[in-house]
Amino acid sequence: MGGFTGYAEVEGGRLYYEVTGRGPAVALVHGFTLDHRMWDPQLEAFSRRFKVIRYDMRGFGRSSLPEPGGAFMHASDLKALLDSLSVERAHVVGLSKGGHVATDFTALYPEAAASLVAVDSSLVGFRFSEEFSGFLETLPEVARRMGVEAAKRKFMGHRLFASTLGNPAVAKLLKKIIADYSGWHWLNDVPERVPEPPTVERLASIGTPTLVVVGEHDLPDLHKIADVLSRGIPGARKLVLDGVGHMCSMEDPARFNSEVLSFLAGLQT
Repeated sequence: MGGFTGYAEVEGGRLYYEVTGRGPAVALVHGFTLDHRMWDPQLEAFSRRFKVIRYDMRGFGRSSLPEPGGAFMHASDLKALLDSLSVERAHVVGLSKGGHVATDFTALYPEAAASLVAVDSSLVGFRFSEEFSGFLETLPEVARRMGVEAAKRKFMGHRLFASTLGNPAVAKLLKKIIADYSGWHWLNDVPERVPEPPTVERLASIGTPTLVVVGEHDLPDLHKIADVLSRGIPGARKLVLDGVGHMCSMEDPARFNSEVLSFLAGLQT
């Protein structure tokens, strides 16, 4: 399979990345508290057909932490990473927070996005339910009062991960990745910028081929976002993966890989 690793310099920081395979570029964007390893179940299958670029977003994994007061945007970081690798266009696949980063990227840099695959995605400008947003707001308080490990336990105890943790093999990898998460975002004011106007208001302008994927057992909020994306982006296709939850790419990689690779193959003809 071959490949190489490195660090890309971005404004105010640097991003760790891994590149494997040959062919059209595919960039894989991980979720919150996670890192590039969440895409382990995709790596072999995708690298047979594509040049796969997976990386740690700023503040996660091996990438640098945000600088105090140093405003940044994850979508712009991704563009800088691709530029550093001389990749003019890439298929962009993102899960959860990575899904909204991928969607932001597609809206902001349409010339650089060959396609968009938004998986169990969040979305800038979408208003989450009071139950879920309230839960997320408790995590920094728990981290500061009881410690990061307590916040991690609370986070993983939410039904967001119930389906994933019910699969022992998948749970092992997920627990390992989250165990390595620093908790920085719960302990600091994050100087992350998001697009203005918010991406939810820009969907109709996205002309990029788009696949929206959501696990059958994911939260209602994530199903609503999948509907907003699939209805708002012209020509977008929505796919519900049966029997899986929020981490559908990890829970059923065979089906996920087959569906996404089939979508991407259809764009090459």
